[in-house]
Amino acid sequence: MAIPQGTPPRVLTIAGSDSGGGAGIQADLKTMLALGTHGMSVLTAVTAQNSLGVQGVWELPADAVRAQFRAVVDDIGVAAVKTGMLATAELVETVAALLGPLGVPVVVDPVGVSKHGDPLLATDALEAVRTRLLPAATVATPNLAEVAQLTGVTVAGEDDLRRAAEAVLAHGPRWALIKGGHLPGDATDLLTDGATEHWLRAPRLDNRHTHGTGCTYASAIAARLAVGDEVPEAVAAAKEYVTGAIRAGFPLGAGIGPVHHGHALAGPAG
Repeated sequence: MAIPQGTPPRVLTIAGSDSGGGAGIQADLKTMLALGTHGMSVLTAVTAQNSLGVQGVWELPADAVRAQFRAVVDDIGVAAVKTGMLATAELVETVAALLGPLGVPVVVDPVGVSKHGDPLLATDALEAVRTRLLPAATVATPNLAEVAQLTGVTVAGEDDLRRAAEAVLAHGPRWALIKGGHLPGDATDLLTDGATEHWLRAPRLDNRHTHGTGCTYASAIAARLAVGDEVPEAVAAAKEYVTGAIRAGFPLGAGIGPVHHGHALAGPAG
């Protein structure tokens, strides 16, 4: 498909909605806009969610997910895809089947639990993530809890990140980005394809308002891949962006506020 001059790179997010606006589809689209791309969405689930946690989850039917995907891809096209909350085994299988023929970079954020500890992936969906979704990934971006959920590997320190990456790569993604943000010290991540390693470090920031960090990081990687970056360059740029978003994270409601997706675009309103 010929892309008209002036059209931004097109990035598709396949994920759930966060009614509080800090994570999920909302965070993805804000990130994509902030990084100069055109964000499009396939909604997989609706959540009732705020700064205190997730109060309810309603998955969409697989037919609705397929219809959204076909409507976007067949007419508009896509340069990169990011997946987030898929919730059920059926939706994981559905999305994996849709991604197979695309031939564009795919960033898989294997969302298992929310920032508040609320489960967002059914236990019986884990095998589908391992065997169907991860093999479709250009980059898989699990946090430490998701690594343990998917592989059984527990990361207690930075020395364990390499072992975690090996376990994730065994399921088929081209690259694994193991996010060590919950470890003590600097926020250190390991990106590897099994042959080369890239260690990404950022200072630990004294800000508890970090809702949406994982969604934002994965979406930023997808946006940079859509622009044409190679994986290491895309991840490095995304790390810089998400670190700035965490630094500018702000209070919202009575609990954990979101990262600031527009931190590089404008100052506070008002």
